[in-house]
Amino acid sequence: MTVPKPISGEPADSIRAMRTPAALPDLSRWVSLTGNRPPRVVGLLFWGTLLTTLAVYAVLLTGLLPVADEALADPVTLPLLATGLGSLAVCAALWPFLAWSPYSPLTRRMASGIFLVVTLASFVTSNQTLFLLLCVGTVNAVIVFGVPGGIVYGALVVGFSLLLPLLVPGTPFVAGVLMALSLLFIVVASAMVSVGLLVSAQRAERTRELLEELERTHGELAAAHEELRRSTDRVRELTVSEERARMSREMHDSTGHHLTALSLCLANALRFRGAGRPEEAWEEVAQARGLAGDALTDTRRWVRALRPLALEGRAGASAMRSLAESFQGGGVRIRFEQRGGAWPELPEEAELVCYRTLQEGLTNAMRHSGGDLVRVEVGVGADTVAVSVTDNGRGASEEGARGGFGLRGLAERVERVGGELAAENTGDGFRLRVRVPAREAGPADGGAGDRRPAGAEPGTGPADATAGAGSGERGAGRAADADGTDGKGGA
Repeated sequence: MTVPKPISGEPADSIRAMRTPAALPDLSRWVSLTGNRPPRVVGLLFWGTLLTTLAVYAVLLTGLLPVADEALADPVTLPLLATGLGSLAVCAALWPFLAWSPYSPLTRRMASGIFLVVTLASFVTSNQTLFLLLCVGTVNAVIVFGVPGGIVYGALVVGFSLLLPLLVPGTPFVAGVLMALSLLFIVVASAMVSVGLLVSAQRAERTRELLEELERTHGELAAAHEELRRSTDRVRELTVSEERARMSREMHDSTGHHLTALSLCLANALRFRGAGRPEEAWEEVAQARGLAGDALTDTRRWVRALRPLALEGRAGASAMRSLAESFQGGGVRIRFEQRGGAWPELPEEAELVCYRTLQEGLTNAMRHSGGDLVRVEVGVGADTVAVSVTDNGRGASEEGARGGFGLRGLAERVERVGGELAAENTGDGFRLRVRVPAREAGPADGGAGDRRPAGAEPGTGPADATAGAGSGERGAGRAADADGTDGKGGA
């Protein structure tokens, strides 16, 4: 079969709409089981059968049919009609009290049992409309008593059909057999429909329970997510507080010491001047100027340490390169290299660890190493990012290598993100190295060949950078030289 091609200019959407079948109406409410109420379609079938059968009996009793007089003349007809009408009346009276669930109360299940037996008596008239009542009885038997109940009801229907020639004189036995087979077919078909209704009802109930459980789980997940967010905020606040406390202690030990000594030198200078000892007073002033330079160096270092992670809109390797550039000056060269591929999409905490590692390493090298060269290496591997800061100074003591220089707090951060930290003497200096797990690589933050020193132009390659960190620091350094200080303009 060939599919006709769309006419030129005919919209493709209209072609698809013509081929797409229309949505069927939702009739699930007509076949669904709810509590002890029957499916709507079963109720419609029962009352339709009842009204149709009564209409047939009315036509027969009023003599509107040509054969009505002959049928009524038979002495067996009236008792059969009375039996059929009586059974229909009993079924109509029992209908509101029937059970429609295997868990219904005992009284309702007893009403269903009586209903099923009475439906058999209605077949004595052999009225074709009553066959629909057989469908209703089968559905009720299977729903309330299960498949065994449907089998028992089918056996009763067949047995009653075979006994019908004995109950109604003149009825051939073959007619009873044919009627039994016909009714058995109706029972089997109705039982299959009933099983389908039951399975659908069970699945609908299970689906409803799963949806309720899903809603509860979603609510619990939302609450857990909110709790996690609050915990993260608390951890971030605690981390910031710990960092501030550590920095305040170090500022007290460094900058505070310089300022205290400066105050003492100036006080001595005033005392010597009043005592007529000008040379000693100028010596104290010169010493105070040197301490002022040291205090300025420490202040600049702390300003660098307080810079945010994203410098001028940059993050990743770009932010780390900018941080390294800010430490230039003071006679210490800083060489920055990036190895490997593109900067990956790290979690925020992991990227902060890399940044703080570089801060800690450069700060310690400036303060304690006594060297003139610091090498910064940022390596991007398949599943890790490594940051290494190595100086050519005198190294650290055994205690300092184990946990000095603020390394304990950094080690805790590294552990939280699942990374590794190593701090060791190299024989001709000290090395701090941190490795953190990486995610899938995102947009390039710096190519694999981007290995230029901090502050150098692209393509210049590794080189020593001895220039000042920025115009502000260089200006400050020149002003200090002109004023007679020792030129300590950088950390």
